[in-house]
Amino acid sequence: MSALIEARGLTIHRPGSAETVLRDVDFRIDPQEIVTVVGPNGSGKSSLVRALLGHMPLAAGHVARRPGLRIGYVPQRVQIDTAMPMTVRRFLSLPRRINDAEARTALERTGVHGIDRRQLAQLSGGQFQRVLLARALLHRPHLLVLDEPTQGLDQPGIVAFYQLIADLRRDTGAAVLMVSHDLLVVMRASDRVVCLNGHVCCEGTPEHVSTAPAYRALFGAEAQGALALYRHHHDHAHDDGCLADDGRGHAARTHHA
Repeated sequence: MSALIEARGLTIHRPGSAETVLRDVDFRIDPQEIVTVVGPNGSGKSSLVRALLGHMPLAAGHVARRPGLRIGYVPQRVQIDTAMPMTVRRFLSLPRRINDAEARTALERTGVHGIDRRQLAQLSGGQFQRVLLARALLHRPHLLVLDEPTQGLDQPGIVAFYQLIADLRRDTGAAVLMVSHDLLVVMRASDRVVCLNGHVCCEGTPEHVSTAPAYRALFGAEAQGALALYRHHHDHAHDDGCLADDGRGHAARTHHA
């Protein structure tokens, strides 16, 4: 299969009930692609990710993963007992022991070199997110999956984190699947956006999704701001000769309930 992960007709019920969280979702992510899933609270974003990873049962449909696919996962929440001493270095060796060189390289890659002996409880929110990302990179994943990776970060921290993700894609060749509510930054950071609200409302390039009626209906004025930021970045990147067509030819599609 050419895709890293592909889902067809995916339907998910809320655990322990017949309530439908997602219905009839088609999804795929290709090598070296950055895809971001957006949607309001309760729209099924995290459920989609868990189903794609095989952590949630399907009511209908199927998910196919490329044989031998290595996935690095940064979950939405990680509970750390601050009363228990735990250094960054020790955390990186859970559950698989790694050597000092591997730990140092991973931390350097995510911009937090030199904190390996610090306690997790002493880290800022931004540092902790980068440590989680370093841990996800240790197994040289083909796909990075990030579920709301910038929760608790301020706006400069959010922008810096998404720039780091773009750099990692370029340097490692890994594809990136993100769940995010940071519309103003997502439009600048993604190759393709998938908008959920219990089903796929619309999908395509950031510019196409931003102008889709379903997207505007869900996000209103914030959608307009995201489009303005995307166009600003897009135009300036062309002026500097930095942004070119990625050659994937993804077309926007609008889906009806």
